[in-house]
Amino acid sequence: MDKKALQLKSVELRRKILKYIYQAKAGHTGGSLSCIDILNVLYNRVLQVDPVNFPSPGRDRYIQSKGHSVEALFVTLADRGFFPESDLDTLCQYQSHYIGHPTKKIKGVEQNTGALGHGLPISVGEAIAAKLDEKQHRVFTLLGDGELVEGSNWEAILTAAHYKLDNLYAILDYNKQQITGSNEEVMGIDSVASKLAAFGWGVEEVDGHDVEALERVLNNGPLASGKPNFIIAHTIKGKGVSFMEGVLKWHHGVPNPTQYLQAMSELDHAQASI
Repeated sequence: MDKKALQLKSVELRRKILKYIYQAKAGHTGGSLSCIDILNVLYNRVLQVDPVNFPSPGRDRYIQSKGHSVEALFVTLADRGFFPESDLDTLCQYQSHYIGHPTKKIKGVEQNTGALGHGLPISVGEAIAAKLDEKQHRVFTLLGDGELVEGSNWEAILTAAHYKLDNLYAILDYNKQQITGSNEEVMGIDSVASKLAAFGWGVEEVDGHDVEALERVLNNGPLASGKPNFIIAHTIKGKGVSFMEGVLKWHHGVPNPTQYLQAMSELDHAQASI
């Protein structure tokens, strides 16, 4: 899949995120739109995992620590054939497994996540296990920037550096907003790159909506010999829909019929311009 195909795929996946959130009348819209380019690149250009090899011990692992942006994960897994996309018509419905956070009841989901600060510690354990077993697979996890205020993450960051887990890739969806306000208003994490470097990680910053840049940094690791990898992906919350971009209420806002049609029209124009 070349650059243009990846860009078109991102538009398609954004369209599906909005479709299923609109149908369900629930979901985390802004964060799903900000991280979908990352998931697109991971599942189409980076991860050695698919529906056939998913039970294999040698597969790469992906754990979505920011589990509330599950709609991005669901549409990506459906697109890759882990389950029929029609399953998503049951999103957030009674007795559906397709709920508001990842669950291992769904094929392709590695771990239950949702309570913030859990995904990175689990990923550290997975990476340690791979080292002990002398396995070559890699472990990837996606965090939200608001999630970095959780102390469990910093314990995991210390542990990963101590054990020299260069098979571990943490990706930050750095859209600079949380549920109740901007990072600066709620809990600032400025100079996050220097903080992580001081903790002993290899760090690189990237445009989280540039599919070529994402592919380059995710495929050319480790970033530093003997160090875990941290990719700070600068993103825009609500990316791809003008009236959602950077607007706090779309953290878990659901578009009304007029807004939905406008959003889809904007994505149509984005697709035509690629």
